[in-house]
Amino acid sequence: MRSTLSGWEVELAQWLRPFVDRLGHKARRRMCPLYVMGLIGPGDRKSVQPMAERLAPGDYDQLHHFVAAGVWDAAPLETELLVQADKLVGGGDAVMVIDDTAVPKKGKHSVGVASQYASALGKNANCQTLVSLTLARDEVPVMVALRLFLPESWTSDLARLKRAGVPLEYRTARTKPEIALAEIDRVTAAGVRFGCVLADAGYGLSAPFRQSLTARNLAWAVGIPRHRKVYPVDVRLIWPVAKRGRPRRRHVPDILSMPAEDMLADAKWQTVSWRTGTKGKLKARFAAVRVRTADGPPQRIKDKGRQHLPGDEAWLIGEHRASGEKKYYLANLPAATDLRTLAATIKARWICEQTHQQLKEELGLDHFEGRSWLGLHRHALMTMIAFAFLQHRRLKKAKREKKNQGTAAATKLAGCASRHRQAHRSTAAAAMPALTKMDLPKHAA
Repeated sequence: MRSTLSGWEVELAQWLRPFVDRLGHKARRRMCPLYVMGLIGPGDRKSVQPMAERLAPGDYDQLHHFVAAGVWDAAPLETELLVQADKLVGGGDAVMVIDDTAVPKKGKHSVGVASQYASALGKNANCQTLVSLTLARDEVPVMVALRLFLPESWTSDLARLKRAGVPLEYRTARTKPEIALAEIDRVTAAGVRFGCVLADAGYGLSAPFRQSLTARNLAWAVGIPRHRKVYPVDVRLIWPVAKRGRPRRRHVPDILSMPAEDMLADAKWQTVSWRTGTKGKLKARFAAVRVRTADGPPQRIKDKGRQHLPGDEAWLIGEHRASGEKKYYLANLPAATDLRTLAATIKARWICEQTHQQLKEELGLDHFEGRSWLGLHRHALMTMIAFAFLQHRRLKKAKREKKNQGTAAATKLAGCASRHRQAHRSTAAAAMPALTKMDLPKHAA
């Protein structure tokens, strides 16, 4: 290993100390910083061999053993990541974004690989799919969980699961929403603070997922398909009149449910701007109405067959983009929430897509070459730790720049008349950068 470290590497070693303290064994305490350093440093390939060649040619075996085969528990490091993420961006105004990301993979032996839908490609492909949780505040994301989804072709093959080293507790079939809920429970148990859960229609179409979030007293805003059924908010349950036979014993709604797009067909649409981007204000047309979700118990209604009865009250939000694309969402935010807040909350989900891209392109999330469950999840954990460190550096730099700008503005304003006070407020508001690009070091010593 090199005898001297550059400035960012020294800072990384200091920042990693709480993680390293949780590892115990001397060799692991040395390999963890080395692995994270390899992910952050220069080089197109972030798998074990090229990282070892760049940083410590004589330590390849130990580095490979650390991530792929070493007997150590990742849970303490996962918990420390949650602690550090909460320090960076946690709070009542933070959001927790649920999504999944696909890692294209050849062959059939790597854990979880199968022909399945890859969101990044927009089609089915041979890949692994990881359910992700991203904590974000003020458009600054920190990924806090990546857990592999196992398709039925894997969960139905015990021998295949054993060969890949899948732990016993993960060998049963679980849907992506079920995986996400388990990770939310782990995150909240660690004390991570956030105000709202966001997810796309892949998760939002699941009534049990939405109901489980509500049961956990969590606010949520999720995408739904345009044909998802809802009821008007003033729907009533009535006794159906029996034309013959015994009196009916179950209530039915006085109006049938309808697709979300039909519910918003006559709504008032408004142009709403939710934030300012690099090319100006981001805006689209939105409409929102209070509805009752069609998530209640199924009930036969007249000649319409089995229909779901009205469930909880929620917001139904529609979005018409400039491209002509239409999107629909449900949210259990308070009834007094204004349209701009609804739009801004929904659109905060975009940050996870940028995070997935950066984890792959800059930190090598998709570069792991092993086949095991253990190795994949340890590699993913190291990439998340590396990403959190880079966010720490960026926030530290932004705070320093804001302080310097504030000091300069205060000096200038001291000699100005009171009519210039508005300029001081805009300077303070503009001091925090958008942080939309990774602050990766260009060179390593």
